[in-house]
Amino acid sequence: MTDFSWSQLLAMDWVEIGEAGLDTLIMLSVSLVFTVLLGLPLGILLYLSAPGQLRARPRLYASLSLLVNVLRSLPFVILLIVLIPFTLLLVGTSIGVAGAIVPLVVGAVPFYARLVENVLREVDRGVIEASQAMGACLSQIIFKVLLPESLPGLIGAATVTAVALVSYTAMSGVIGGGGLGDLAVRYGYQRFQTEVMVVTVALLLMLVQLLQSAGDALVRRFRFD
Repeated sequence: MTDFSWSQLLAMDWVEIGEAGLDTLIMLSVSLVFTVLLGLPLGILLYLSAPGQLRARPRLYASLSLLVNVLRSLPFVILLIVLIPFTLLLVGTSIGVAGAIVPLVVGAVPFYARLVENVLREVDRGVIEASQAMGACLSQIIFKVLLPESLPGLIGAATVTAVALVSYTAMSGVIGGGGLGDLAVRYGYQRFQTEVMVVTVALLLMLVQLLQSAGDALVRRFRFD
């Protein structure tokens, strides 16, 4: 790998880096939205169907838990490759931003769902029993008790998931997923341009720090309101 110098840094194609950064933000934001939309209901279902919970369904819980564990334990790089046929069927391409979003969502949903389940378990059982005693139905318990009581934890879980998605977007560059990860692979690794690797890593680190800081601020706001 070539030595890093400031002259190489100044000579870089910053327009391309900016476009790659924008692609990373698009992949992150779209996949995070779908992850929350799909992972939150799955996490609630895991919580409700667990043994000893409001709607205990041991067989359903065992099946869902197994699926979540399998998807979580599968290395993301392997998941990228395994999902290529499904991604092609769904969006018509397995490369670029569109091709990366599908495996990003599939990889992050079980991760977030398990976090949601764990957060909901921390809700005071007495609050739930009190709402049942007042005649609250299941939907009222979910939307007026469980979710409001666990909101700071759910935001924290979404923050952890967003940070994980940043690393996933970087790994998607291995199969041409676009974004900063793709730039690092094509220029930093394949063409031995150290300055590109340094800049992409620095940008990813800054993105992670911004996400974590924003998530922590939201958690503090809702926890102490």
